[in-house]
Amino acid sequence: MCISITKAEYISDYSIKLNFDNGEQGTVDLKATIFNDKRKIIETLRNVDFFKDFSLDSWTLVWKNELDLAPEYLYNLLNKKTINVG
Repeated sequence: MCISITKAEYISDYSIKLNFDNGEQGTVDLKATIFNDKRKIIETLRNVDFFKDFSLDSWTLVWKNELDLAPEYLYNLLNKKTINVG
């Protein structure tokens, strides 16, 4: 499935409201993702001020440390689907 994020808005804490190119929208809470992932690049997102300072490139969210999250992953979080990563 190819899907893109068309709009992203910081809500609070580790939550972002997302609009996808298939018309679906909703809020994802990334707290569990950020605090359960042990990679150094993810650890920076634990600082809420850093977390909320993202931008939207042509298809997904990007942070200043060049971290991005696949839109499919975010879409599955929104729809509470389980996916295997790595």
